[in-house]
Amino acid sequence: MLSRSSSVVTEIKESRSSFGSWYLGVKGLPLRRVRRNSGKREGGGRRWLFVWASSCCYFLKPGPSIGHQITTQEGLGSPLGCPDQRIGIMATGAINVVRGSRSSDEELLQIYNHSDRSVVLVRCSMFFSFVLADVALVVDNPELFNRIAETLSSQAAMRFVILVWGDKSCFTTEVPEGLPVYNYKDMIDLGHESRQHYIYEAINSDDVATILYTSGTTGNPKGVMLTHKNLLHQINNLWDIVPAKPGDRFLSILPTWHAYERACEYFIFTNGVEQVYTTVKHLKEDLWRHQPNYLVSVPVILETLYNGIQKQISTSSTAHKLVALLLINISLAYMDIKRIYEVRTSGLSIFMGKFLTRCQKQCSFPVAAFDWLWARTVSLMLWPLHMLAKKLVYNKIHTAIGISKAAISGGGSLPSHVDRFFEAIGVKVQNGYGLTESSPVAACRICSCNFLGSVGHPIRRTEIRVVDFETGDVLPPGSKGIVEIKGPLVMKGYYKNESATKQVLNEGGWLNTGDIGWIAPSHSVGRSRRCSGMVVLEGRAKDTIVLSTGENVEPSELEEAAMRSTLIQQIVVIGQDQRRLGAIIVPNKDEILATAKMSIIGADTSELSKENMTALLNEELRKWTSQCSFHIGPILVIDEPFTIANGLVTPTMKIRRDKVVTQYKLQIQNLFK
Repeated sequence: MLSRSSSVVTEIKESRSSFGSWYLGVKGLPLRRVRRNSGKREGGGRRWLFVWASSCCYFLKPGPSIGHQITTQEGLGSPLGCPDQRIGIMATGAINVVRGSRSSDEELLQIYNHSDRSVVLVRCSMFFSFVLADVALVVDNPELFNRIAETLSSQAAMRFVILVWGDKSCFTTEVPEGLPVYNYKDMIDLGHESRQHYIYEAINSDDVATILYTSGTTGNPKGVMLTHKNLLHQINNLWDIVPAKPGDRFLSILPTWHAYERACEYFIFTNGVEQVYTTVKHLKEDLWRHQPNYLVSVPVILETLYNGIQKQISTSSTAHKLVALLLINISLAYMDIKRIYEVRTSGLSIFMGKFLTRCQKQCSFPVAAFDWLWARTVSLMLWPLHMLAKKLVYNKIHTAIGISKAAISGGGSLPSHVDRFFEAIGVKVQNGYGLTESSPVAACRICSCNFLGSVGHPIRRTEIRVVDFETGDVLPPGSKGIVEIKGPLVMKGYYKNESATKQVLNEGGWLNTGDIGWIAPSHSVGRSRRCSGMVVLEGRAKDTIVLSTGENVEPSELEEAAMRSTLIQQIVVIGQDQRRLGAIIVPNKDEILATAKMSIIGADTSELSKENMTALLNEELRKWTSQCSFHIGPILVIDEPFTIANGLVTPTMKIRRDKVVTQYKLQIQNLFK
């Protein structure tokens, strides 16, 4: 379902029928096959470059008859997109290389060149052959074709174009002579013609299903090869995390070509669950309108909701604001104390604590008993006020944002203050972890074991360990090191990049994630008893800043603390090879002006000098980062936000540190003089 009034709802039964026709239509398209000296040939492998607006979704379900095991639901596009082309492509055994419409022409051409202008070997059934690397361009609408056609047609060997929505007559760019153009109806008709005599071909689970180019937060994007087995691992094991059932509703806001969103879609539709697509612009409206059971999001979306709630409270009357803030603080304290003990439906488990700790040594039984008794006593005192807060404050928030079951967060680090806030108001947040290279979900918190500060246990058939930074030796629980992942979810490798593959995949099949973390040790008593095996992340190894003093700094701690300030919109901590840390800050100008009117210049302030703005931001940094291990020195205040459009933010809203540092290289040098 789409989130606007002009939405089109596609039922699963209808999608099954249209998929079958599309699948057969794809098999009948003019793709070349060539022979080699070996004389061996393959029965139909294909590799295409596909370009979509953020539109559609697809998934495969295990079964002996590929063409009849797939269900879909229509996705959000501009205009609306149809899912059947993606399902059909995967079912034919073709490898799709998917990208969103926001990508530049140059980026699409770069992906085309890398995803192979030469010969590609594809495995299918018992035979082998070589298939020339052609490009089939699938576009969501004529406007997208008009934008990219000239660049691609002049430098890419396009065999045909598929137009999902719109009319061919809307093309303003001249279509090269001899280049076939098919619309959606053409594909369905072609499939109907082939339906009577076509025999479905089996696909090997180890065959590559898709090549996903990473967001490139620390360098150039690499082509991640995910197999059908990788994707099926997600479908078969995510139910343990999200026990969705028919009738549930998911609200999704992520790019539909992104690994995280694709895994969620495959799982959602496999379970016959409804999905609604929205955008950042319409998120607030659609949460209220659709009242979803689950929200599929990234941390920045939850931060946006958090900031919106805080702003709503701050703009209310003085009495309402004071009461709301007091009750929220009481609820925060209540939930912190409640984590020391645990109440189960089967009775009272006295020493089942939910406090994370790296310490391997556990407390004695008498100390644990006293700790539990103290926590129970204080929580009983705070409980009435917490229930009052639910009635006076939290119920209104719940009505506004829906999310009756849980918000699933992944694709980045979830700030602890956001995590604690939603727990306090009764909105469950299940924080997860993964990479494109792991299909992507590797671990996630579940509602019955939702430990704040962690990303939960590994999902089924997945192993996670922590190894030493230097030696690679496996470390015991509680020790900090590099997180590694193993299981059917791990990628086949980076396409045409064997050296990069060897750097992250060892001979034992372990994937080096580049993330710093630790695994909670096992305790038999005390406030950390239930934490055994929980995975905790503390940043990226490549993000670590090494000062000239030899000290290693994880910038995420400082950035998370600084982002609690309403005056700071975005921040990147810098200082590699410097004596002290600095920061690049994008200010929230409206909030700064409002603060300045009350403090620095006067009530008539409409503009603020750079010096006064910097002074206010420095004061905020000292306030919010005072408890951090390191402190920020000089700051660079910039006007232009980091966005997807200027290439400084990934589609999942993670800041590309290397690109930010490169773009402001001269200013950074002057900052540390």
